[in-house]
Amino acid sequence: MPPTLPLRHELKFQINTGEYLVLSRLLDTLLRRDPHGDAFNEYRIRSLYFDTPFDDALYEKLEGVPDRAKYRIRIYNNSDAFIRLECKRKIYDLINKEALTISRELAEQLIARDAGGLLRTGEPLLHQMFAQLTASQLRPVVIVDYVREAYLHPAEEVRVTFDKQLRTALGSIALFDPFVPLIDPFPDTTIILEVKFNRVLPGFIAGVLNGIRGVRQAISKYTICRSFENYTT
Repeated sequence: MPPTLPLRHELKFQINTGEYLVLSRLLDTLLRRDPHGDAFNEYRIRSLYFDTPFDDALYEKLEGVPDRAKYRIRIYNNSDAFIRLECKRKIYDLINKEALTISRELAEQLIARDAGGLLRTGEPLLHQMFAQLTASQLRPVVIVDYVREAYLHPAEEVRVTFDKQLRTALGSIALFDPFVPLIDPFPDTTIILEVKFNRVLPGFIAGVLNGIRGVRQAISKYTICRSFENYTT
């Protein structure tokens, strides 16, 4: 990982609908809505995650390896108008994310595991993907689909998100198919609360979150969906 990439804190909680409704209304009065949200401050995220034939990313997460990375291609609102290739790295309790906007053509190339031409670009993230596709045999493995509601504050670049309606595609990697069948891996209406910030969480936001009854957890939507698919197949 290049040393210039910033590291951020990430706190995660599983909360119920009642807690979500209270927190969402309160944060809506204190923070700024995500400009990418619709009239309800929501947008849909769909990610196609990659892993090795030995499921290294999955087992590193399950075993708590302190320095690990996951690669994914992400789209928004079932559209190919804006596509991002991302590498999210976890280093103990800190995270960083490298991201690159890519074309539909390049996304399809990566999904097909075609490394041709990646080294001829000037993009470090594509060079990383070349190495992963060739040396580690990285391949697309699971779709993770959900609705996000996000609130922002400029102090410490705080970002508070509620991820709802988590779904997975049960073996399909058809990222751009808006009609791909999806299924809920949760047995209830659990909502995932994530809080990201640079160094110190501002006191007034920490005070709001102190009322959360849910326990902080190392939740991974990728791991939840992979584990569910492995269980059902």
